[in-house]
Amino acid sequence: MSRTALLVTHTGRRRSTEHARSVAADLIDAGFEVRVVADEAEDLDLPGVVPVSGQKAAEGAEIVFALGGDGTFLRAAELARPAKAPLLGINLGKVGFLAEAEIDDLDVAVRDVVSRNYTVDERLTLDVTAEFDGGPTIESWALNEISIEKGERAQMLELLVDVDGRPLSRYGCDGVVCATPTGSTAYAFSGGGPVVWPEVEALLLVPISAHALFSRPLVTAPTSTFVITVDPFTTLAVLSCDGRRVYDLPPGARVTVRRGALPVRIVRLRPRPFTDRLVAKFGLPVHGWRGSRR
Repeated sequence: MSRTALLVTHTGRRRSTEHARSVAADLIDAGFEVRVVADEAEDLDLPGVVPVSGQKAAEGAEIVFALGGDGTFLRAAELARPAKAPLLGINLGKVGFLAEAEIDDLDVAVRDVVSRNYTVDERLTLDVTAEFDGGPTIESWALNEISIEKGERAQMLELLVDVDGRPLSRYGCDGVVCATPTGSTAYAFSGGGPVVWPEVEALLLVPISAHALFSRPLVTAPTSTFVITVDPFTTLAVLSCDGRRVYDLPPGARVTVRRGALPVRIVRLRPRPFTDRLVAKFGLPVHGWRGSRR
């Protein structure tokens, strides 16, 4: 029975392209049908791969490889999620917080996939709906975060936030971030939000530069629903989903964010404590600048 893998990479970087060719060749030698995104096929210039396009690119795939940084991983997640295909990130970027393996582990990672020596975690996602007069309803999703931000630099955005059908607070702010535990180390972290272990099921709400007496980050139940209403007399707002899908929101728009109907399935090769990942990715000083007294 044929095995299939989808390969997603950043062909604009020579190093990424070279590694993608190597992975594709190894998988083909192991008997895989290797698909590549059609727009990347010419740059990869590898015989034997199958160009694919559209939202069904990962349909029926045993695994999706994302070779690059977190941006490449999020792009690959758009294809892997609807197909419910496991997604393996190989970090060729800088931090690569979402990736499971580093470039030095590439050969071992491919061997583990070929031998099916891996496990799969399911990561909570967010679904978002935006409604406003005079325009079509917007529907999208995110693995990391949904943000509603001001569209004009010089003006403050006025937002009313409801949680579970009850008004929470009105903010004059630069925006609001609604994040998953996976996204707690991304935009929400930069906005002062807490780091949440990925095994925890919860939603995060982080106001951005809010001019308010109460503007603390909040952690709610995974069943919670956030409704963010853009004040009718405020400035233009922007809705962003993982920084990849961006939409303009006029004053009066109403944005609803809740737990996603579909998770993203992420491959784990060598499960290790999340604490170790934090220390490694953020370079945390576990020994302290004064050194250890132990």
